[in-house]
Amino acid sequence: MRGGLRGSVGFWWLWGARGVSVLGDSLGLVALLLYVQGATGAALAVGLLLLAGDFVPGLFGALAGAVGDRFDLKRVMVGCDLVQGVLTVGMAVVLPPLPVLLVMVAVRSVAATVFQAASRNAMPGLVKDEQLEAANSALGAGTNGLEAVGPLIAAALFLVTDVRGILVIDAATFFVSAVFLSRLPGIPRAEPSGHSFLRDARDGLGYIWRAKAVRVIGIGFFAVVAFNGVDDVAMVFLAKDELHGSDSASATLYAGVGIGLIVGFMILGRYAGRFKMPTLMLIGFAVSSLGNLVTGLAWAIWAALALQVIRGLGISGVDVGVNTHLQRVVPARLRSRVFGNLYGAIGLAAGISYVLGGLLLQQTDARTTFITAGAGGLLVTVVTAIGVRRSGDGERERPVRR
Repeated sequence: MRGGLRGSVGFWWLWGARGVSVLGDSLGLVALLLYVQGATGAALAVGLLLLAGDFVPGLFGALAGAVGDRFDLKRVMVGCDLVQGVLTVGMAVVLPPLPVLLVMVAVRSVAATVFQAASRNAMPGLVKDEQLEAANSALGAGTNGLEAVGPLIAAALFLVTDVRGILVIDAATFFVSAVFLSRLPGIPRAEPSGHSFLRDARDGLGYIWRAKAVRVIGIGFFAVVAFNGVDDVAMVFLAKDELHGSDSASATLYAGVGIGLIVGFMILGRYAGRFKMPTLMLIGFAVSSLGNLVTGLAWAIWAALALQVIRGLGISGVDVGVNTHLQRVVPARLRSRVFGNLYGAIGLAAGISYVLGGLLLQQTDARTTFITAGAGGLLVTVVTAIGVRRSGDGERERPVRR
């Protein structure tokens, strides 16, 4: 994969920065979950922590994206890492009570949303147009791979340190990431609009509503996640209740999607350029949804694991297809706002899926929940495919002007 990105030194600095900070994040999440569980003993408190990290930033997606479209992308990313690092140091030093901790986690997650929108916007300025598929695949493989091993490293670190120590390590990764990002070359950006910050945020939403192809993709992505995100909640019940697995077997199932993601990104780094990106996205929708549907019919732990690996392959297709397509068709002056709104909406969809899927799980069982999620995702895939076709194949991709 790296061979296809030779000469893109700036991209590899971004890749290293994302990798080290994502690894720190996965360590820090484990530490915070254990701290909250130990301090409160309440499942609700753990749920609130997850919502603060995933759901709350989605409410600020429009504003988060506007930051990257108004300011220098390199400075925005460095600033976001410094903010996250300082907040994490504060958590390590104080170990605040739950209400304060939730606010700190939410603010840090909003900064992460600003960073994500800016980093996706920066990609076309760091690689050639024909390298975008490989670059997005490499970024996905690196971040997901390190995120997958983070909990294992956290388990080892708990043998020699405590929650504070792991949070200090988490904070250090943000500062290392900021140093890496400071090595980036200057990234071209569009001329500022000259409007107010709120006007820019509103204009970003208006563009998505007017651009039918972008709107169709965003709504489809949101709906697929709203159906399928419940697998995180239902997996342990499927493993323990229906498949009669042990704690170790239950934990193994959660690795399935991560394995599929890494393999999928490695394959796509070589072959994604053979597809139209909206087509790759739709294949990803279908495969990831089918993976959940058939997981609901699994007869053994190993079968469920294999099917979740397939689901991970589909998610990698969604990631590369959506990001690459939007990087090509969205005007540079609006790109951060589109990504901020998109991933903010995906965070909201995940929160909705946790709540509504949890209610379905409570009223039925894990098999029914998986089958319903997968069937709903497949239905969304069909509707989205019709919408993409009617919008002119998702807008014709054109080479990004550097």
